[in-house]
Amino acid sequence: MSVHVVLATLGSAGDVLPFVAVGSELRARGHRVSVLATPAFRDLVAPAGLELVAMGTVADFERVAADPRLWSPTRSFRTVVEQAVLPAMRPVHEFVAGLDPARTVVAASVLALGARIAHDSHGHPLVGVHLQPAAFLSAYDNAELGPVRAPSWLPRQVHAARLAAVDRWASDPLLAPPVNAFRAGLGLPPVTRVLGRWAPSPQTNLGLFPDWFAPVRPDWPVNIRLAGFVPAGDEGSGAPGSGLPTALEAFLEGGAPPVVVTFGSSMRHARRLFAAAVEADRRRGRRTVVLTRFRDQVPDPLPAGAVHVEWVAMARLLPRVAAVVHHGGIGTVAQVLRAGVPQLVVPFAHDQPDNANRLLRLGVAERLDPRRFTPETAGAALDRLLGPGVRRRCAGYAARTDPVAAVRVAADVIEAAAPAG
Repeated sequence: MSVHVVLATLGSAGDVLPFVAVGSELRARGHRVSVLATPAFRDLVAPAGLELVAMGTVADFERVAADPRLWSPTRSFRTVVEQAVLPAMRPVHEFVAGLDPARTVVAASVLALGARIAHDSHGHPLVGVHLQPAAFLSAYDNAELGPVRAPSWLPRQVHAARLAAVDRWASDPLLAPPVNAFRAGLGLPPVTRVLGRWAPSPQTNLGLFPDWFAPVRPDWPVNIRLAGFVPAGDEGSGAPGSGLPTALEAFLEGGAPPVVVTFGSSMRHARRLFAAAVEADRRRGRRTVVLTRFRDQVPDPLPAGAVHVEWVAMARLLPRVAAVVHHGGIGTVAQVLRAGVPQLVVPFAHDQPDNANRLLRLGVAERLDPRRFTPETAGAALDRLLGPGVRRRCAGYAARTDPVAAVRVAADVIEAAAPAG
């Protein structure tokens, strides 16, 4: 039976594109698909033939993305909650609540709290979609929260108590009052541990990452299925089927595989890091591709052997490079793993430190704190990464990454949660 599939997501391009990939598969299966997201990504949603339901405005998104607090390990959570999560709560709920629960299934990010409330208030089937394992605060994983990571040797009970304390003293004071005030207006009881326990779907949860990156833990949400990493449109270009720019193609053909440096589609505060990365490569005779939408972040002038591009089809670029220096966002992590090249991760906040730690355990990456990222430290880390042992491990995990199969699994899970009959 054809149903209306509602995909609700918050965040940057890396958060939206996996939903677009899954939505495209669901549309091909005959379902109507609506994507609830910022209109800043209309050009990512529309080419896939999906309906964009605008949450907020382009100006809202650009304002949040430009806020330097978004990249602070101590201030990013409050910034995201106050400027993105809470403003979207009521609009998401209102859209979902206006649909017939008997002909609708909702697949939503854990931060799209309005979808979770609509499940409670109107009974809409809900699949919680989790792009990264850091969405689940597990006592088995020693999650890195903010600038502090607990010693791994502490008993599991201590880690569990620590996570409960984070919910009680850090997360709930920001989220619980507005969430519960909204719920009270709908006649719903109050909730606690909003992100840590309540926000995931009580019905079905879907992880868009493989078990070798993050195995299911006993304290994760109920009824969870791991699909694997899904493709990000044309892996980042937003233009399905697009190739590489002519100038970049000529650059790649003109010498040894370069190092790609990118800190995400929304990062506007990394000029020093770009400069350090370019200088690290210059000193060692390596070539560099600087990947950013913001020209003011690029060193001027660039040295010989370095080129700037705004954005490209990552699936076409990454298999032709030597390594990638990046921020550790899950979308970039997945793309680089698929390409089978080493990663130097410079995490700022959000899920990035946890993603970096998982890559370290796989032996395919090194990690540098942004404050310690200099030409010397970056150059030495890349020297270690470019050895044959790391490349073999990268190739091994690339062979285990199947984004086409992951999209099918994700679509299957969402279809299975849809109303019967």
